[in-house]
Amino acid sequence: MYARKRPIRVAGTGHSEILGVGGYRPRRRVDNAELCRSIDSTPEWIETRSGIRRRGFAGPDETLPMMAAEAAGRALDRAGARAADVDLVVVASMSHLVQTPALAAVVAHRLGADRAAAFDLSAACAGFCHALAVASDTVRTGGARRALVIGAERMTDIVEPTDRTSALLFADGAGAVLVGPADRPGIGPVVRRSDGAYAEALRMTAPWAGEERPWMRMDGRRVFRWAMEEVAPAALAALEAAGQSVADLGAFVPHQANLRMTELMVERLGLTPATAVARDVVETGNTSAASIPLALETLLTGGAAASGDTALLVGFGAGLNYAAQTVVLP
Repeated sequence: MYARKRPIRVAGTGHSEILGVGGYRPRRRVDNAELCRSIDSTPEWIETRSGIRRRGFAGPDETLPMMAAEAAGRALDRAGARAADVDLVVVASMSHLVQTPALAAVVAHRLGADRAAAFDLSAACAGFCHALAVASDTVRTGGARRALVIGAERMTDIVEPTDRTSALLFADGAGAVLVGPADRPGIGPVVRRSDGAYAEALRMTAPWAGEERPWMRMDGRRVFRWAMEEVAPAALAALEAAGQSVADLGAFVPHQANLRMTELMVERLGLTPATAVARDVVETGNTSAASIPLALETLLTGGAAASGDTALLVGFGAGLNYAAQTVVLP
């Protein structure tokens, strides 16, 4: 006799929203003139090509766990929440040099979120948006009530200091958001894609197990062309998936790759001055998975965007891959 089969019980689908945003920027600020001591360039050329004037380089004590925990703690404070309330910690990073334990587990313990599930997500500069989608879906379906999403990078650990193509762009820092349940939608559907045909355009030169020290290498022109072809349509698709239009946007927060990319996307999306545009790259550099939450924090603390505004987030990077969604700002 067979036992009667019972259906698997699943949690109902609710809504999620961002409750707080926090960031951490390294103490050391490096301007273009200082950078040119290591690379063959000029301050004027760097700013013209990238829009970047300064960036943050982490010191020996500003480790990935330290920066991530500081950013997460500020997000918790702004949300009026405690680490003990957190059920899930997801860290997006491409510069964590230790395979295991997960950076998220170390950060959760450092915060005191010892009851939380914790894992890392690796999707390079698109990592934060992918991680936000995972956290949002987990909260919506009842798998967690409070989820920390953190983007944390020490890009100076994986970028060769004399590499003229990459060293001028990448920097260090961490940004975080706290996600919780909501009465109405606060985080829209994610639109995402990966195109492995461009995998060689942004890659590591060697495995960590080899004799050669691996560095990140980027074919900037290929990445730029791909992003211009793929990312603006993805951004519009994310708006459509959320039932929104460009006219509904209070803020546009793309990955802070370089200022030229941002300005071209603004043009292709047809944004007007009524939409605040994140240009954090000018003072912070390209912090990969940390760039979107850091830029969000700048917009909110500087007053360029306000609580309740609808923001469009778009991350893109190695893979090559992208992820985009709309959110209501806390």
